[in-house]
Amino acid sequence: MSVNKETKRITTHTLQRMKMNGEKISMLTAYDYSFAKIFDSSGIDIILVGDSASNVMAGHETTLPITLDQMIYHASSVVRGVSRCLIVVDLPFGSYQGNSKEALYSTVRIMKETGAHAVKLEGGEEILESVKRIISSGIPVMGHLGLTPQSIYKFGTYTVRAKEEAEAEKLKRDARLLEEAGCFAVVLEKIPAALAKEVSQSLSIPTIGIGAGKYCDGQVLVMHDMLGINTEFKPRFLRQYLKLHDTISNAVQQYIRDVKSQDFPNEQEQY
Repeated sequence: MSVNKETKRITTHTLQRMKMNGEKISMLTAYDYSFAKIFDSSGIDIILVGDSASNVMAGHETTLPITLDQMIYHASSVVRGVSRCLIVVDLPFGSYQGNSKEALYSTVRIMKETGAHAVKLEGGEEILESVKRIISSGIPVMGHLGLTPQSIYKFGTYTVRAKEEAEAEKLKRDARLLEEAGCFAVVLEKIPAALAKEVSQSLSIPTIGIGAGKYCDGQVLVMHDMLGINTEFKPRFLRQYLKLHDTISNAVQQYIRDVKSQDFPNEQEQY
């Protein structure tokens, strides 16, 4: 007699319980099937299909160029590699800023064409109508406050946000508005740790930090940064768990040597 053990899916409700129980939430970006499968089987709680694909996959300087169709392609690839973790997809720049109807259309396309579980939007009060419309249609939304990369030309730099009182107060107000609108979580990017702690303690929904200190309910990193594939990006908040760029480069160089010396393939590696 065989026993079929069903894998328990992580949902937005799971994340809520984790916050209530004081269990930290882990999130990483992924953009393809292979890495998504590794992350999922390793026990990651959330995979974010980030518009950072514009940077790390396509080589653009900002997240702005990536299109909705491209996000759908990456998200579909990730979904096929996952059996348990929650999958959140960034709405790309230009797909939701116009009006709430456009935002809902973009979100429905992502949900129908990828099989992902939720979307993430950047901004606070200015996108509230879109957030409410998406949530009222039954689609979970993750918010994103602090440094919002889609607004890079407004900020002019990727420095820490909300250091001044006025901006900090706006961030706290926006966080409350997103919670009241029904967001299941909010990303806090590159803000002072003390502010992130205050926001995290004031909200009933989880906060996911990136460069926002240890008091958030969870943490997120871009996979290329965390794995040491991207060697040029070394902000203070980043911890590299591998130096994969060097590992891959060494392997490729060894392969080249083996091919040129006719060491590869050998007798055991041919038919």
